[in-house]
Amino acid sequence: MILWGYWRSSAAYRVRIALNLKGLSAEHRFRHLRQGEHRSEEALALNPQGLVPALVLEDGVVLTQSLAICEYLDEIRPEPPLLPREPVARARVRAFAQAIAAEIHAVQNLKVLNRLKALGHSQEEANAWAHDVIEEGLLACEALLRDQPGPFCFGAMPSLADLALVPQLYNARRFGVALGPMPRLLAAEAACMALPAFAEAAPERQADAE
Repeated sequence: MILWGYWRSSAAYRVRIALNLKGLSAEHRFRHLRQGEHRSEEALALNPQGLVPALVLEDGVVLTQSLAICEYLDEIRPEPPLLPREPVARARVRAFAQAIAAEIHAVQNLKVLNRLKALGHSQEEANAWAHDVIEEGLLACEALLRDQPGPFCFGAMPSLADLALVPQLYNARRFGVALGPMPRLLAAEAACMALPAFAEAAPERQADAE
């Protein structure tokens, strides 16, 4: 398999964690997002959305969208599971992951920030937008975990929720979000980062890190 990503992409970070947890290997290739490499003709032929990650399977099939890729990896390598078996528990894990991927990350990513600047907003205003979106979203995520057992987001094992949370907390720090009011999220992050699968997927440990 080939994983196209970028060291600081939250979405690619999720897939790196999933590959590590599953013990699956992939060749890592890179698109430099700030240099626009994801908008090249070659990149758009692979993923018409012009986004990373893209996972190229051994038969040449291309999968996109990080959560879909993670669930695919969960299906081809069921252990350790990324989703609980019980239907309500599965729905809660998926809802948490989607709250981050669709409601936080999707409206503060590089594409959105560049669009804000193109509309005349300053870099400082764009960064403030990202800060506020992340802070509001993570406070809601903190509330979603209030009655859930730890040490991870939903119990004794990391799940799809943790794969979404850890990269978003990395983003939160980049934009200066105060995480003190989110002790439950921080506890789950600490449990995750004690695992090699998470630690080795960290942005600064990637070959294209700057």
